[in-house]
Amino acid sequence: MDQPPVLITDRLLLRPYTLADACAVQRLCGDYAVSATTLLPYPYPDGLAELWIASLREGTERGEAAAFAVTLARDEVLIGGARLRIETAHARGELGFWVAKSCWGKGYATEAVRAVIEYGFCVLGLHRIHAMHFSRNPASGRVMEKCGMVHEAHLREHARKWGVFEDVEVWGILRDDWRERCNDPPTRGSPEH
Repeated sequence: MDQPPVLITDRLLLRPYTLADACAVQRLCGDYAVSATTLLPYPYPDGLAELWIASLREGTERGEAAAFAVTLARDEVLIGGARLRIETAHARGELGFWVAKSCWGKGYATEAVRAVIEYGFCVLGLHRIHAMHFSRNPASGRVMEKCGMVHEAHLREHARKWGVFEDVEVWGILRDDWRERCNDPPTRGSPEH
């Protein structure tokens, strides 16, 4: 599989990561508030961003991932990331996303996630997309709900963060349900040609 294309939304440009993004990834993901709501490490170690970006490229080449650096369309400043971890045998993808703390509450996560879901269904031909978040982070659940995902499960003490077992919420959406909700899916998040 080639690198994912560029996705364009009203305010965002979602593009493949490059090694030039490593410093910004380390700085943004190294924010305690971002780390506390995800499985990202804190402090974020030197060199990890470069390794992670390289692993995304390898995963994409194997058809196991579609990862996007989320940037502001007006100046292409990196503000977050969104990724599908793809299981082709099951035609499903696990969605993951993060946004810089300075951009919380502005709708950027919802905008990016909608574009990635559309890409997963329309371009990758996935049947199902699912995602998880810590129960104590309801903002991520609101993003998933706004994007048409349905709450499917509450998993007690499913993940461990900083030595504490965390409850996790599971959300999912099927391609047919997404089509129904969209009626006529928008093309703003479609790949740039």
